[in-house]
Amino acid sequence: MAQKREYSRASLAMNANVNMETIRYFEKIGLMPNPPRTRAGYRTYSTDHLRRLKFIRRSKELGFTNSEVSALLNMVDGTYVCDDVKEIALSHTSLITEKIKDLAKMKEALEVMAAKCSGGNTPNCAIVEKLFAQ
Repeated sequence: MAQKREYSRASLAMNANVNMETIRYFEKIGLMPNPPRTRAGYRTYSTDHLRRLKFIRRSKELGFTNSEVSALLNMVDGTYVCDDVKEIALSHTSLITEKIKDLAKMKEALEVMAAKCSGGNTPNCAIVEKLFAQ
């Protein structure tokens, strides 16, 4: 039988590669359940908490919003079918595609501004002037 490990908030944070404040925030907004406490009042987190926290962290790294992560977790906590998760993932990829287009436009605008900048130690910068003009 596998032994269930218990973690303090600090060790949970370290094992999930997140900040302790991140755990507090996720608990506050309901993504992480409140952990049980010892008789001394210390929070004790389980391997299930660690697994959930890693799921949240990875979802956030992929750009999912808190509400999207919450929807995914609600599916995982209840019943879900792979098609439902796939639909959310594909919807998210559409958003990412739009962001990539926007980032490409921003990159191009900055390159155009930088090309008009002569550089050097002059106090007049074409980039700053362009930013004020917009």
